[in-house]
Amino acid sequence: MVAAGVSTTIVKSGQKVGRLQLFEITHRKKDGSPMTSEAGEIMEKLKEKKAEYEAIASSDSFVNLENIDNRIITKVLGPERYGRVRFQGSGVTPTQYFGSDSQQYMPSGSQAQAEVQRAEAVEREAAAVAREAEARAMVAEQSKKYDDLQLQLQQMMHMFQQSQKPPS
Repeated sequence: MVAAGVSTTIVKSGQKVGRLQLFEITHRKKDGSPMTSEAGEIMEKLKEKKAEYEAIASSDSFVNLENIDNRIITKVLGPERYGRVRFQGSGVTPTQYFGSDSQQYMPSGSQAQAEVQRAEAVEREAAAVAREAEARAMVAEQSKKYDDLQLQLQQMMHMFQQSQKPPS
């Protein structure tokens, strides 16, 4: 039986394995290659999504990493179907796995909307940082052009002064 809120499985060695690792373990051949090209694509998407969540979490203290594996699986493969939890066998239900008060396996509209808003805020912040960097680069370029023109002007003034001196 699976306790509510437990998101790991114990393998023969006694090591705890999360749902993402379990997918990797169960969808690889003995030589380490993916069972199918589709499994390989899913593994890549899972890795990308995990990296994305970790990047967002490092810059946003509101992101909860507690059940990140569950969120990633839901994002990549869609919500759990009624009466089962992926990678946990046919007898495990979402209520048993996630708990009766958990909305982890089917995020509510407000939870999904909050995640989208946080992602959009991070995206806007990244765009603002990029615009600021671009503006700084433009200012630096204009400053260099101004300095070059000043130097040319000084050289021309020096040449003019030299041409005004009487020959000795």
